Amino acid sequence: MHVITACHNGRRKSTIRGTERIGGKMSAFNAFKANVPVAWSSNLYITLVRGIPGTRRLHRRTLEALRLTKCNRTVMRWNTPTVRGMLQQVKRLVVVETEEMYNARKQKEANHRALRPPLVVNHHPAPTSDASA
Repeated sequence: MHVITACHNGRRKSTIRGTERIGGKMSAFNAFKANVPVAWSSNLYITLVRGIPGTRRLHRRTLEALRLTKCNRTVMRWNTPTVRGMLQQVKRLVVVETEEMYNARKQKEANHRALRPPLVVNHHPAPTSDASA
């Protein structure tokens, strides 16, 4: 099912089967989630992706309780109703991953950073057989 609505900033927002698209492009995280099977996990990996300044005091206190104090930091928490309730409060500020999703993302980053074979460039022309005779 394809639904197109207007966002608060005037851009078009379309929802296709639960994934949000803004301006016709799928977000990188939703594209990544589409490639990894989502299964129940006993651990949740929570990453703070939005800044803390300008947020409500309740949200700041919730992030402190989750031990998230800086952007792009990830913490691991048990998958309990208490933690899920805290995540529901700050869902616009964080990204939640299961253990499989987290491991797949880390493996993809490691493969991207892996060493590649060096480039060897030889600027000297190869000697020809006519010149040596």
